[in-house]
Amino acid sequence: MTDFRMLADKALRDELITREDSLAVLQAADSRLLELLQAAFQVRERYFGKTVRLQMLLNAKSGACQEDCGYCSQSAVSTAPIERYGLLPQDQMVTGARRAAAAKAQRYCIVISGRSPLDREIADIASAVRSIKQEVPIQICCSLGLLNERQAKGLKAAGVDRINHNLNTSEAYHSSICSTHTFQDRLATIQHARAAGLEICSGGIVGMGERDEDLIDLALALREVKPDSIPINTFHPASGTPLEHCAPLTPQRCLKALCLFRFLHPRTELRIAGGREHNLRSLQPLALYPADSVFVNGYLTTPGQPAAEVWRMIEDLGFDIQVDALPLEQGSEQASPPAVGLHS
Repeated sequence: MTDFRMLADKALRDELITREDSLAVLQAADSRLLELLQAAFQVRERYFGKTVRLQMLLNAKSGACQEDCGYCSQSAVSTAPIERYGLLPQDQMVTGARRAAAAKAQRYCIVISGRSPLDREIADIASAVRSIKQEVPIQICCSLGLLNERQAKGLKAAGVDRINHNLNTSEAYHSSICSTHTFQDRLATIQHARAAGLEICSGGIVGMGERDEDLIDLALALREVKPDSIPINTFHPASGTPLEHCAPLTPQRCLKALCLFRFLHPRTELRIAGGREHNLRSLQPLALYPADSVFVNGYLTTPGQPAAEVWRMIEDLGFDIQVDALPLEQGSEQASPPAVGLHS
């Protein structure tokens, strides 16, 4: 029987746990879940204490994607009944940043659908980012699809702090979820962003029919990427997508996956991302024992937990929300974002 405290000790010594140990985490008996969570929390507490970082995203362009990602309701092969629209006006992107700051989010993520952004879309997003940086003390992440180095440098120059580009799954399983781009295409975008001096946010999705070995391979691939942040999505099937009939996840499975990523990435921000409410259900608070970051107010095409409810969950755990004080760009006279209504 695997001693999970031993795995925590290894992680705290920056030793790589074995594949056998990794399988033991994912295949642990549900009766040992609290023992596993306690071991993961030992690592989380060392590097992140009892603080939680909040992040909020804006779906700035929805639908009409050319890609065939089987998990995505915005893909070319999806018939899911979602809202579809082009790139939002810049003022709406700025308003979204104000809402994120009011929700106590440390980071605001601007996301668009599509294989790669058009140059005019990059220009519009860059202009919005410049305005946000003059008004709202918040970090900005962008998730824009495949990027070249020139585009990444333009975003960096505009004030973008971080690029999100998930690996999603293992290289071996990637062709089972998408055929219109490769795993190597995703790695190339990450390389371009890093070359431009941008921080990297990259994670994956649990529950798309992959094997335990694929989750382990994903976690190990991310060790090579060395991202600043790892979002772990738990698959929330959308009607009308190729993967809508995947076997449902249990809360226990989701928690075990988070513990695995904590052991393999002890010092990296680990965020509970899409599918949290759907898959973790009443066990959501337990996810903050391995993870230290969470989304508020929803995802791209699915609603999420309102910020005030997330604040209460964190408070009930005895944890604290971390909000870094960020300087505004020179020339701004506004010291804090205006109060705005939160949306769910």
